[in-house]
Amino acid sequence: MKTIHTQFFRKLSAVCLLAALFPAAATAADEIYLGSVAMDVPAAMVQRLTPLTNYLSKKTGLKVSFRASPNLGSAVNELGNDQTQIAYLTPVAYIEAHDKFKVKPLVAPLTHGKDTFNLVVAVHQDSNIHSMADLNGKSFALGDEKALLQRAVVVNGGINLHQLSRFGFLKHYDNIAKAVLNKDFDAGILKDTIYEKYAKQGLRSIHISPPLPSYLFAVNDKMPPETAKKLRVAFLALKADSAENKAVLKALDQGYDGFVAAEDKDYDEVRKLIAPFQKPAK
Repeated sequence: MKTIHTQFFRKLSAVCLLAALFPAAATAADEIYLGSVAMDVPAAMVQRLTPLTNYLSKKTGLKVSFRASPNLGSAVNELGNDQTQIAYLTPVAYIEAHDKFKVKPLVAPLTHGKDTFNLVVAVHQDSNIHSMADLNGKSFALGDEKALLQRAVVVNGGINLHQLSRFGFLKHYDNIAKAVLNKDFDAGILKDTIYEKYAKQGLRSIHISPPLPSYLFAVNDKMPPETAKKLRVAFLALKADSAENKAVLKALDQGYDGFVAAEDKDYDEVRKLIAPFQKPAK
């Protein structure tokens, strides 16, 4: 009897050891981490993305959880290294992730019914700046240092960064809006829906970019096709046609009202715009 008990406990110990060493093996197929570029402080991003992860979990039967990233580069690397399996990315972040890790576009949000957005150069409503040319010798606020599309819009609007008295990278659009409102910077660049949010508090637009392909959700190349399909179907079903769905969309961005399928070729125009600002590959 002692021998039988000893063998049983040895087998049980071995099973427990395997479970400890490989805890995710049984749940990996059903557990998804959703990441995001940092468009606000982590606590705010949790508030913005958690309604969406709850919706996706309910709609797909998968366990979808949000994992915050401190900046654009981290969001790209975490998606590529499978720390997250899906991520909410800017066009530039997507292009970098696609080039480095072969991530795949899944869906893009619709902003007021359109699959494009605009970047807006804004000043304080009391400013004597009325055009991009008036920015010569002024201070300017940008977001992430790797957000090359912001630089491209400023330069293509008619002002080079070296013509500014100074420029700073404030990470988040809300930080930029508040800095311009507080007159810490003479001007700054904002996503259209963020500009809409703060315009009534005292901002004024002096330049609007041409329509740009939307932000998007992309998945890494390790995600099984059937899982990606489940997620895409759930996203496409999310429309502002009920109070519950509308709340999920507006938490993510006040201008969003649905999703469309995204393709890599949709971002070719952004590739052209940012090419002059990319560092040559070593």
